[in-house]
Amino acid sequence: MHLKLDKHQEIIEKYAITSQHELEQFKNEYLSKKGIINQLFDEYKTVPVQEKKELGIKLNNLKERANAKYIEFSKQFETSQLSNNYIDFEATAEEISWGSRHPVNLIRNRIIAIFSSLGFTVTEDREIEDDWHVFSGLNFAPDHPARDMQDTFFIQSKPEILLRTHTSSVQMRILHPDNLPIRTVMPGRVFRNEAISARSHCIFHQIEGLYVAKNVSFADLKKTLLYFAEEMFGKGTQIRLRPSYFPFTEPSAEMDITCSICKGKGCNICKFTGWLEIMGCGIVHPNVLKNTGIDAGIYSGYAFGMGIDRIAMLIYQIKDIRLLFENDIRFLKQFNILI
Repeated sequence: MHLKLDKHQEIIEKYAITSQHELEQFKNEYLSKKGIINQLFDEYKTVPVQEKKELGIKLNNLKERANAKYIEFSKQFETSQLSNNYIDFEATAEEISWGSRHPVNLIRNRIIAIFSSLGFTVTEDREIEDDWHVFSGLNFAPDHPARDMQDTFFIQSKPEILLRTHTSSVQMRILHPDNLPIRTVMPGRVFRNEAISARSHCIFHQIEGLYVAKNVSFADLKKTLLYFAEEMFGKGTQIRLRPSYFPFTEPSAEMDITCSICKGKGCNICKFTGWLEIMGCGIVHPNVLKNTGIDAGIYSGYAFGMGIDRIAMLIYQIKDIRLLFENDIRFLKQFNILI
């Protein structure tokens, strides 16, 4: 047995352990229940009494050396594993690049917030519409130029179905006697068959406003729009209402504001007039109310609509509308306002 103990002592000293797998092999071979150390202890029970003391010391030394070697390499592999997956909780965090809202969304949210403070709700509806909700119900004559294929995207297989050309179509979705009184703004995308250039696009964004109740007058409209202009463009902003024509309002007007760049003095943005056109508006046409079952003798209302893209271009002095659709990160990074 002396020779066996000496042999295994030498093997343990020279045992090569270079991986976690080899460490487990060493444990199974020497330190498991059926391992060599336990086998030697079973054999120790049969040796003569006079040899037990000397063999017992050697056997215990062998077991201690095997345990020490296992513990040594276990710690080594644990340290190595920790270093590979080490996380320094005191390290300075990497700088986070915050995103931002699109300039169109910034202006959209700002417009909605202004009208919400006046009690307007927000209504959104479908972009693919029918002729009634986009044209006929809004008092467009059958031969009105807006029906021409030059302006409208029609669905070829169903000529009565089209992409809405204005958010006024949402008016026809909510105008109903059961919904009165109505005070809402209607933002959304609209589509027109136009050439894309720095000043126009086939896709753009509008926001429509509608208020229908008893005894609504043009004076109510003017006061509402003056409040909006001052909140949107700053105190002291003046408005100007010029007579115009829209099939769904009568009387109708175009609204101008004093140029926010030159404060009305005249510049190349306002073409040296001191005024900038921003929206159309008017009193809801009685025919529109009748088309939706509302008694035009009792109820009246006003409506207005503006291009969100145009307002964004004025506020941020963007000279090319195409920038709003190109998703150029260099352009979008300028609008790092998180609202």
